[in-house]
Amino acid sequence: MTEQKNISTASIGLVNPKTPVNVGGIMRAAGCYQANAVFYTGNRYELAARSGEAQYDVDTKNAAKTIPLTRVESLLEQAPKNAKIICVDLVVGATPLPLFEHPADAFYIFGPEDGTIPQQIIDAADEVVYVPTVGCMNLAASVNVLLYDRLAKSAQIAADDELIRESRDNNNRTKVKTWKK
Repeated sequence: MTEQKNISTASIGLVNPKTPVNVGGIMRAAGCYQANAVFYTGNRYELAARSGEAQYDVDTKNAAKTIPLTRVESLLEQAPKNAKIICVDLVVGATPLPLFEHPADAFYIFGPEDGTIPQQIIDAADEVVYVPTVGCMNLAASVNVLLYDRLAKSAQIAADDELIRESRDNNNRTKVKTWKK
């Protein structure tokens, strides 16, 4: 399997996430973009996951089997050594993501689906960024956009047909047709 060089590290912190669907989407994103770990606070996610209500399995690549998903009391205490704390939320005074330069080692903290990151975490952050959209995005979508932006701005991109073959779904065998003039 083609592997991207993983010289830098990225971990995700979630403030009291609400739904298993979002956490599953975040785990899938963590796998796609090679995040090292996902931490979360609060108990809403665990309560919702145990509820037995219909859920969608969005982590179809089973990233949760290889990337730790850990409930913690404090995200700030979980920040990996040498990682910059980057809060990602619609916060007045934040830097727009297109203008942001990602640090090599980052701990990205995201607010809940129906709230925001607590002020004490914002105050402790090295940077605060936001995705400049009209309206707020879904939590899992925000994590995907942030991690994609990190990859797109890095020199660690492995972009070739082998990566496509290893990454695509089993039902996808299409290829670009070579056109003859």
